[in-house]
Amino acid sequence: MIFSLVVHAPPYTGEAAGAALRFAAAALRAEHRIHRVFFFNDGAANANRLAVVPRDEVDLRGQWRKLIREHGIDATVCVSSAIQRGVVDDEQAERHELPAASMHPEFRIGGLGELIDACLHADRTVSFG
Repeated sequence: MIFSLVVHAPPYTGEAAGAALRFAAAALRAEHRIHRVFFFNDGAANANRLAVVPRDEVDLRGQWRKLIREHGIDATVCVSSAIQRGVVDDEQAERHELPAASMHPEFRIGGLGELIDACLHADRTVSFG
């Protein structure tokens, strides 16, 4: 089965982002495919590389990055959601005259058309948050 996921929640406000990560990992272990994970609204915070996680807490952002890298997952962050929350790639930082990018390189910026594409190319789209 092919899944697309939509993550609406930031990494440390509730359980939704962690539940999405666990769902994705379980789906992959069961030999399903993840077409895309689309980070929307507050979910854009999962791509922020400037946040620091205390040593005694779970690094959910790091776990997302590892899963994305290991499985070649398309991790797309909504451009409007990202910019509003200060999560920008190199191109957006330059465009908005910001001093630096704040998005982890495992993620990429995309628009709502990519969310529609994710739904169209999946057998199931699962939303978290």
